[in-house]
Amino acid sequence: MLKKILLLCAFSFVISNMSFAQNFERVVRQQKASINSIYKKRRITQREYYKLMDEQNAIENTIRKYRRDGYLSPDEKNKIAAKQRRAADRIRRYQRNRERY
Repeated sequence: MLKKILLLCAFSFVISNMSFAQNFERVVRQQKASINSIYKKRRITQREYYKLMDEQNAIENTIRKYRRDGYLSPDEKNKIAAKQRRAADRIRRYQRNRERY
């Protein structure tokens, strides 16, 4: 009986950890879509576009590196979340810098 409970707890932990990590990837996809959208609307320059996309690729690489061992520690989750917040701020700043192209 105890083994079943421990197995169930371990399984639920793994599933919750995987679903949380998928949220990071979802945010990356949303940010990339946003970058592509504002670039097509010509609200950012090509140089800004490449800087933002390079940042998204770096975030993806970080997620892959941290997920390699199959476990995301709270520190790793915080680092990824911080990178994504900085990227969102940068997207917003580049989009609203009032330059005309």
